[in-house]
Amino acid sequence: MDKKSDFIFINGRIFTSNPDQPYASAMAVRDGRIAWIGEQTNLGEMDGKRIDLKGRRVLPGFIDAHLHPLILAQVSKQIACAPPIVHSIEDLMDQIRKQRKSRDKAEWIEGWGYDEGKLTDRRAPTRWDLDQAAPGVPVMIRRADGHIAVVNSVALERAGITKDTPNPPGGQIDKDADGEPTGVLRENAKDLVFEVMPVQTFEDNAFDLAELSSKLLSHGITAITDLMARTEPLDYFEIYNEAHNKGLKQRTVLYYKWSDLEKQPVLDENKTNRKSPVHIGGIKLFADGSVSGQTAWVNPSYHRGDGNVGIATTSKEELLAAAEAAEQNNIQLVVHAMGEQAIDLIVNTFYGKKGWLKDGPSIRIEHAAMPTNEAIRRAAETGFAFVPQPIFLYAEIESYLNNLGHDRTKQTYPVQSMLQAGIKVAFSSDAPGTAWADPANPFVGLKAAVTRLAHDGTDTGQEQRVDISTAITLYTKEAQEITRIPDVGQLIPGYHADFIVLDQDILEISPETIDEVKVEETYMGGNLVYQAKSVTHA
Repeated sequence: MDKKSDFIFINGRIFTSNPDQPYASAMAVRDGRIAWIGEQTNLGEMDGKRIDLKGRRVLPGFIDAHLHPLILAQVSKQIACAPPIVHSIEDLMDQIRKQRKSRDKAEWIEGWGYDEGKLTDRRAPTRWDLDQAAPGVPVMIRRADGHIAVVNSVALERAGITKDTPNPPGGQIDKDADGEPTGVLRENAKDLVFEVMPVQTFEDNAFDLAELSSKLLSHGITAITDLMARTEPLDYFEIYNEAHNKGLKQRTVLYYKWSDLEKQPVLDENKTNRKSPVHIGGIKLFADGSVSGQTAWVNPSYHRGDGNVGIATTSKEELLAAAEAAEQNNIQLVVHAMGEQAIDLIVNTFYGKKGWLKDGPSIRIEHAAMPTNEAIRRAAETGFAFVPQPIFLYAEIESYLNNLGHDRTKQTYPVQSMLQAGIKVAFSSDAPGTAWADPANPFVGLKAAVTRLAHDGTDTGQEQRVDISTAITLYTKEAQEITRIPDVGQLIPGYHADFIVLDQDILEISPETIDEVKVEETYMGGNLVYQAKSVTHA
């Protein structure tokens, strides 16, 4: 063991996420990487600045394997259309009126996070609701899942959407009994409005991401992904690199929309180099929508009995074309799929085919909310990875119960079944794609996975619970193995010294209080990059 280190962390309760050495009490860091880790009694006379962890619990930094940081940064400046601010459509209209008073008439009003299941009205807002709140001003409000938006009449007019506008491929324009658009735009239909909305500048986006970094560090998130990277109107690779120059600290992997790459290929070895702090890790497609928005492609149909089975948004041919491009560039194929039919389409398209990556799964299924037993078996045999979000059931239970019923809801996100079948699984948040005030908070997701109880106490399937050490591992070690970010996710010699110090021992407290855990300190490369205001550093 090298006797010289930059820092020596002592007196800790370290959970390493390394199954061969799960616990330690001390570790030495040199040149930003862990040089040694073990019990303090074996530390010997090693030189280096000693930092007392004061008996606190230490974990590897969290890796959010499915996140939308740029959207998260942007919506933080918009109307939050969820509790505790908005409980009804009238509440939403009040928030829009307040925005209108302080805005220029030509300026768009935007909001995010509504979920009709949580609204006392038990319906989605419409163009006419928004028209009352802001006549003459364009308004766009995104649903919590990000798959549906509602706009007002001015926005419809600017997008050229009328009663004669057909549904775009993979999208739906809701219309009333007279054929008039209601303002609700599902899946690809919402893009018709996005195309006429003002675009933030390159500098604005980079600054917003850099500003978001400290918020993510306060949650212990040291590595992130963007599952909606775009080439236009601005290239995300360039935006994120500039954000790193401005202070974004998280190691970052981008997954580009296939529809963008078809029109404007941007992949090359420089951009897919995983040693870079920002790199492209995969190609993203959508096979369907969301369960809470009733656009996931399901079988059987939704609970209301009207025969709705959701929306299919890709094809076998498109999947194969995107997979070929992913293989040529040695990156992953990443497919959003929630409903049974969407998951089956992906699994059956690639079943039995050998993956092209040697150091991780070639194909990821994002969310994987409702896989059949046969899909789980076939996915395990073929080497797929699944990336579910425990916070979905926790935060959106009202919509799940309404759309699926109690029994079927309990069968969604069968994490324990996935693990027992041998599927590689990573946890994530999909923030801001859920109806929760702080959607990126990993401790909410950990609590949801360990208790399988929703925020209101509803049982979401006790047989699919995992223990807390497993849940942490799915947010660290397993997330690394799926995202393929080098040398993170475990506290072992040679890995980056990215770790967090907690105010409570998450391995010992009651599972019901996991969401109350706070990060006191976050380190990257052994350096303190976040410290809670209440903590005095030794």
